[in-house]
Amino acid sequence: MADQHQLTDEQWRSIEDALFAGRKIEAIKHYRDFTNCDLKEAKESVEAYEKQLRQTMPDKFTAVASNKSGCSVKVAMLMFLILIGVTGILFCVLVN
Repeated sequence: MADQHQLTDEQWRSIEDALFAGRKIEAIKHYRDFTNCDLKEAKESVEAYEKQLRQTMPDKFTAVASNKSGCSVKVAMLMFLILIGVTGILFCVLVN
């Protein structure tokens, strides 16, 4: 990757390992630690590198690229279960 910061092969490997495992924030932290650049620059550089890796080595990525609905689905399920529980309790109270 053409970059103004010169990283060692070992440093790039630690960034790659984090990206392949789906830990982009960790990869950005590594990049910032290695280069002392700001967050915006680190994010842009890591995302550009990730894009390159996804094109050249897509089979190495173990995590799904984006899974933003997981938390909201869990919250909705929890709320539904609570609603069922409260309804059941109210029904028991009203019947007795």
